[in-house]
Parts: sequence; structure tokens; C-alpha cells
Amino acid sequence: MTYFGFLLRFLVVPILILIGITLWNKRRGRERAAALSATSIGLAIGLHVLIALLYTTPWDNYLVATGVWWYDPSLVTGVVLGWVPIEEYTFFILQPILVGVWLVLLSQTLSFRDEPWRAALRWWLPALAAILWLGSIVVLLTGKQAGTYMALLLAWALPPVIVQLAFGADILWRYRRIVFLSIVPVTLYLVVSDALAIHAGTWTIDPAQSFNIFLGGVLPIEEFAFFLMTNVLLTFGIVLLWAEESHERLATYRERLQSRLAKGERVIQEG
Repeated sequence: MTYFGFLLRFLVVPILILIGITLWNKRRGRERAAALSATSIGLAIGLHVLIALLYTTPWDNYLVATGVWWYDPSLVTGVVLGWVPIEEYTFFILQPILVGVWLVLLSQTLSFRDEPWRAALRWWLPALAAILWLGSIVVLLTGKQAGTYMALLLAWALPPVIVQLAFGADILWRYRRIVFLSIVPVTLYLVVSDALAIHAGTWTIDPAQSFNIFLGGVLPIEEFAFFLMTNVLLTFGIVLLWAEESHERLATYRERLQSRLAKGERVIQEG
């Protein structure tokens, strides 16, 4: 199975199907939940496509350059940017679109209600993620080769997750149904697709730089962690962009910043 064949089967076709369903729902009067309509669909997905390209490209190139994973040259077009085939960059574009349109479908069918805020989540969840991130850095510094792929993955993925949780863990908890129903099904779908691609030899994970723990006898546990973390990043990001509470919080932050700047200017003038 070629890499573009994988993308066509497991991403392009599902995206087109999901777009068709969401448009059909819209014609029948099913719109996104009002509480998740603060940002347009196109802007939220487009922004995450851009971030995925900019943030993932250096990291993924490093993985290929250091042999953490490699692809079968006979199953790609041969067009390479850096160390990574063009198909990989295409995946960076398609995954945010897949998650985005799936979230649109969920937002058309789910309802949400006001709940008490759980402000403490914005403190202890980022703290736990930060501890895990520090652990991954320790693994990289100690040179434990079997943990290289997992440590590189966590070192790359956790900083933006920490920022997302510190800003809006309580918001994400309020919309936990859509968060859960986005992360879990999409992750399971992509890891099954990934296992099929690995079995077909489309790409290979270096056994020396991974734990050699295989789910279903085929999928390295690091690949499961990769799709879990990327779907967490995308789901958290899009839901936070859509949520009205996020924009209200940002407005509050702007007002506080402007107030402090104004006070600072007055102090300078009086001094």
C-alpha cells in the first residue's frame, strides 16, 4: 500500500463522507451548538493545519533523520522536503481536517448544559503534564535508547497541552462529552489504520529506539501514543477556539493587561 493510497483510503474518503453528513445536517436545520460557535469552522481548522505544519515539521524531520522511523522508498512518490516525503506533510494537513469535521458532526448532535466551574483543574492537570514532560527530558538526557521515540513524542507534544490545560482545563471539562467522543473514536480509528500501514510495510518504526511493546501484535505502543497525543492537541485546540467561555476569558485577560499598562503609564508620568 503506497503512502498516498493510505491517505486516500483512511483520511480523504472519511473526510468527504463526514463533510457530506454535516452539510446534510445543516440543510435539515442542525447547526453547531450555540456555545461552540464563537469561531468559524474554517478558521479553527485552518489555524490548526498551519500549526500542525509549523510545529510538527522540525520534529518529524528529526525522527526520520535519526532513524526513529523510516518509509519504504518504493511506496512514496520520491518527493522529499528535508528528510520527510511529501505524503507526510499531506498527513499533517489531513488529520486536523478529519478531527475538525468530526467535531462539527458531534457539535450538531450533542447538547450541553451549564455546570459549576472546576477551576482547580487549571492548576493540577498542567502540573501533572509538566511532571511527565520533565520525565521525558530526563530519559532523553540519560540516553536510554529504548525510550527514545516515546520521550521525543512527549517532549514535543506536552508543552502545548500544558498551555491548553492551564488556559482552559475547566472549559474542556465542561465540554467533556464532545472532547471524549472526539479523542477516543478518532484515535482508535487512526491506530487501526496505522497498524494496517505498518503491516503493509508503508513505514517502519526502529525497534532499537522503541519499547517493542506491540498492540495487537503489530502496532508499537509509541504509535498509539502519537495518535492519542495529536488528537488531544487538535481536539483541545478546536474546542477551546469554538467555546464562548474561551473568548470571554481572553477578553478578561485583555482588560486586565490594559488596566495594568494604564497604571504603569500613570506611574511613569507621575514619576
